[in-house]
Amino acid sequence: MLDMAPSKQAATWLSSLARALEAGDAEAATNLFVEDCYWRDLLTFTWNIKTMEGRATIRDMLETTLATAQPTAWQLSGEASSDEGIVEAWFTFETSSAWGQGILRLQDGRCRTLFTAMTDLKGYEERKGPARPLGVRHKADPDRETWSEARARETRELGAGQQPYCLVIGGGQGGIMLGARLRQMGVPAIIIEKNAQAGDSWRNRYRSLVLHDPVWYDHLPYIPFPENWPVFTPKDKMGDWLEMYTRVMELNYWTSTRCVGASYDEVAKIWTVEVDRAGERITLKPRHIVFATGAYGPPRQIDLPGAEAFQGEILHSSQYSSGEKFRGKRVAVIGAASSGHDVSVDLWESGAEVTMIQRSPTTVVKSDTLMEVGFEIFSEKALARGITTEKADMIVASTPFALLPQSQRALYDIIKARDAAFYDRLRGAGFAIDFGDDETGLLMKAYRTGSGYYIDVGASDLIINGEIGVRSGVGIKSLTPTGILFDDGTELAADVVISCTGYQSMNETVAAIVSREVADKVGPCWGIGSGVRGDPGPWQGELRNMWKPTAQEALWFHGSNLALSRFYSKFVALQIKARMEGIATPVYGAPGVKP
Repeated sequence: MLDMAPSKQAATWLSSLARALEAGDAEAATNLFVEDCYWRDLLTFTWNIKTMEGRATIRDMLETTLATAQPTAWQLSGEASSDEGIVEAWFTFETSSAWGQGILRLQDGRCRTLFTAMTDLKGYEERKGPARPLGVRHKADPDRETWSEARARETRELGAGQQPYCLVIGGGQGGIMLGARLRQMGVPAIIIEKNAQAGDSWRNRYRSLVLHDPVWYDHLPYIPFPENWPVFTPKDKMGDWLEMYTRVMELNYWTSTRCVGASYDEVAKIWTVEVDRAGERITLKPRHIVFATGAYGPPRQIDLPGAEAFQGEILHSSQYSSGEKFRGKRVAVIGAASSGHDVSVDLWESGAEVTMIQRSPTTVVKSDTLMEVGFEIFSEKALARGITTEKADMIVASTPFALLPQSQRALYDIIKARDAAFYDRLRGAGFAIDFGDDETGLLMKAYRTGSGYYIDVGASDLIINGEIGVRSGVGIKSLTPTGILFDDGTELAADVVISCTGYQSMNETVAAIVSREVADKVGPCWGIGSGVRGDPGPWQGELRNMWKPTAQEALWFHGSNLALSRFYSKFVALQIKARMEGIATPVYGAPGVKP
């Protein structure tokens, strides 16, 4: 087999897998994998977001799911490729209830990694492309209802005469993208947003904020940014785009609305949700609720002894909008990750005297470097090679989390060598740098703890040049009436203290809206169980509670950056749509259930 062309190798292997699965022979299928193997499945077999690691786990999954999934019609799509002895091929297949696609990677004729993902539910495919709706009936009709009349009726009735099947709590980028997916799949949904306008979650942030990720990485579903869109999107431009998107995608989007409380009837399988809509109390009865309040929950406040004696102003970064009011003042910024850097730059630009207090080392990567070596498949060059955003998403998703450290460590070896002089200057300014406990850099920190990193878009030069001060390697003992006293006895005079100390887990939002009991039953969101500080074990192999069934029936979490929200919104919507249509969704590896 090894002397065959890559496409022949892939086709032969895929045919062997198909025969074994059709025969219901989990043992034969498992023997087609190498010992150190991984199968990552997005819904097709497991109705879960689940990675099976090793032959025994794959065999157990197949023995549990094959009778329901009934996979067939395995077929290569396009030509396979080969690189350093690894054969890679894309394929399509179907199950009893869905269409799927995937990516296989072979090593010495057997499978090292297999990725399978649902694309559509059979009989409930999205009406797009050739299947798009006609939009008009070509006949005279005295009872005609125009598009605007139909929209007005829907807006008037949903939440009153008709209950939403799904309520999305949070109308930022994640909630908006999920709302678009649900609407395209025909799921009646309401998105509630506490701000006055869609996009305000971006507009209300500090004036200098710009997306650190490039445009090719940040597209929304169905409507990509136009070709003249800037590489890095300013916050207000992003806010305007989100507001436009909610209108064009015809989302049922309730502004100035906050969720007061929610409870679930385990017998009737219905949520009772109390919302305050611009001062009016409304009771909603959805079947599912999705918390789309970002990747994180409430602000994380740190204990600052002596705060009551401090004569200046103390605030969290979530309360910060502009440095203008702090012009000429001495400001201490506690925290040296993304928010700490961005707030410090905004303060400096506004004429404040800024000192950043670094409590632990930070992973810093120059934006230009990351663009060249870290976003290679999200770029104009990638598009020219036929790698669309959708294809790039699949490539990223096809790599199991367990294998990411090795590739990320190699990437950061390149970055550290390339920018060695930059890092020397930054350390020379007293700034502590690390690349994670295992030298795997920014991406693994993002997945493990969502903290401790910064993509440099200008702050580092200000630190190197001494225009933003740094206090690192010494703890805060207490605040004093006029500043901060450190453990080493030194003091820093300050008129303002801004805590850029991050946010709690999203399940803390559940505690405030549903109950402490449900929040604890569900457990924390985010992290993969790597064991590092802030991401305790055991090993999960996937992000905790994100985009998949949780320990609380009919409660979901959706969020993160634009790219992850774009990709995984589809899978949250597919799971909810399947339940709405009564499709059997036996979850393999459900929370609290073996394995």
